[in-house]
Amino acid sequence: MGYTLGEAFGWTPNLPYERQPGDPLYRPLRIYTVDPSLPRLDGAIATLEVPYEPLDPGPRGRLFHVDNHDVQLGLDYRCAELDERNVLIADGYAPSPSDPRFHQQMVYAVASKVYLSFRQALGRDPAWGFGKAHEPARLRLYPHYGEERNAYYSHDGQEGGIRFGYYRADAKPTDATLPGGYVFTCLSHDIIAHEVSHALLDGLRPRFCIPVGPDVPAFHEAFADLVAIFQHFSYRSVLITAIRRCKGELAHAQLLTQLAQQFGHTTGHGGALRCAIEADQEKPRLYDPELEAHELGTVLVSAVFEAFTRIFARKTERLIRLASNGSGILPPGEIPHDLQILLAEKASQLAGEFLGICIRAIDYCPPVAIGFGDYLRALITADHDAVPDDSWDYRGALIDSFRRRNIYPHLVASLSEDALLWRPPRLELPPVAHLDFASLRFRGDPGHAASLDELRRQAHELGRYICHTERLEEFGLVAADDPRLGGDRVSLPCIQSIRTARRVGPDRQVLFDLVAEVTQERRVAASEHGPGFSFHGGATLILDPRGEVRYTVSKSVVGHERLERRRAFLQGRRGRRFWAVEAGRYVPRDDVFRLAHVDE
Repeated sequence: MGYTLGEAFGWTPNLPYERQPGDPLYRPLRIYTVDPSLPRLDGAIATLEVPYEPLDPGPRGRLFHVDNHDVQLGLDYRCAELDERNVLIADGYAPSPSDPRFHQQMVYAVASKVYLSFRQALGRDPAWGFGKAHEPARLRLYPHYGEERNAYYSHDGQEGGIRFGYYRADAKPTDATLPGGYVFTCLSHDIIAHEVSHALLDGLRPRFCIPVGPDVPAFHEAFADLVAIFQHFSYRSVLITAIRRCKGELAHAQLLTQLAQQFGHTTGHGGALRCAIEADQEKPRLYDPELEAHELGTVLVSAVFEAFTRIFARKTERLIRLASNGSGILPPGEIPHDLQILLAEKASQLAGEFLGICIRAIDYCPPVAIGFGDYLRALITADHDAVPDDSWDYRGALIDSFRRRNIYPHLVASLSEDALLWRPPRLELPPVAHLDFASLRFRGDPGHAASLDELRRQAHELGRYICHTERLEEFGLVAADDPRLGGDRVSLPCIQSIRTARRVGPDRQVLFDLVAEVTQERRVAASEHGPGFSFHGGATLILDPRGEVRYTVSKSVVGHERLERRRAFLQGRRGRRFWAVEAGRYVPRDDVFRLAHVDE
């Protein structure tokens, strides 16, 4: 049986700028920590330390290209020149809603910060979900794409970009925005972080962009919201202000838990667009596949954030007891300044840990048809690999918060931690020849993407390994003549990606793995049950440095129950939003993320 290679094996790998001797460590750039509506005394402005790289006007670097063309008006704004001497001395352009050069600086700085968070969590240079042969891929950022109450990520396989709209505020905004004044989505920290997270997740799991079930678009939205929320905790002035107001009760820290505040206040929502904390925390909203994508996503966001607040309470209760003479109940009035600082430091550190857990878990997700229960198992397994001794019970808090919302994985015996861990292969598999770390040809640091020739070599080694007939079932694959296909055709297995993963545990031990995705397409024929459609299966393989398969996280291409759930989704109200019927087959509509945001 043969195999094929995914599109990514024809693209030039991402190569972020490598610092040279004499280069500065960082480029300080000012940003809005929330959006222009936040008062300065609440910490509206912060200076980000963006990893240094030489920049062309735009700015244009190795990873991001800020495109200043306004498609609707047909004009080009003046480019930000961040390498110009006076701009460098002043930590970039001054924050201003009326200066397009600051808009460009804002999207570049926040996008760079989000990319760095992924890079640190994964232990490698993240790749984009698009590219060209012999040309480095850059994510295009359009700060002024056109007049629209929307911002969204889009790609066509060769180029990818984030299109930030601008619009006039409602006649009666519920914040300090001028009625009828222009609002720029590119000045919202949360919207930028959210959309860049979509782009990075697309690079990690390209098939998560295909809405094959209710959980898939909802997961994309929830994951992007989680990244944006946990980024809030890295801004010291905003964090201390929030801690002071909520007296350490993060469930009441609106500055930290609300998303896209100006957008919500100026578009008729009467408040922030979304919030990580539910109104009734005693009766959380339950999982319901009929919910709209963002509403369903908030169920996942609230589950993760509830676990975060529980661990924060555990880690700070000693500080509260000290400050309250052992009662654990703080006296009326403002909490002492020193306690504010200590609580802020704990919250920032913990938010960074949770952000890392959420991002690392993507390497442990199946390559297709992600479900909320799959993500819970990925969170538990990824954290267990990095921190076997969970002394603060992070994993127990996650399991309980998911349980409270009726989010359950399929095919597990219980909700105990050991039952939720992904399992080693059922077969006794030999090591994958020539994929042990001694055989890999790294480009210096293992975190850097290998050369295109080396990536193809690795993919061919893996392809030959998985195509043994007795191993297909383990990886969710089937032969073309498998009777369970019922006459449907299948493609050859496809190697989608191979990447290194590096994790640093609390004992400072560095752990390496190799993460690969294998998929297969089944073309379900049209029948009396409805039009035909494509149905994918496959597996994520995690290999240790010896080339031995540690985990196979699979979705079978002949899974009957999953296929019927897919058919029901396509024929239902939510599926029709994302799919059209052409020539007797379901085909995805263009710009899935734009459609999801318009829905909201």
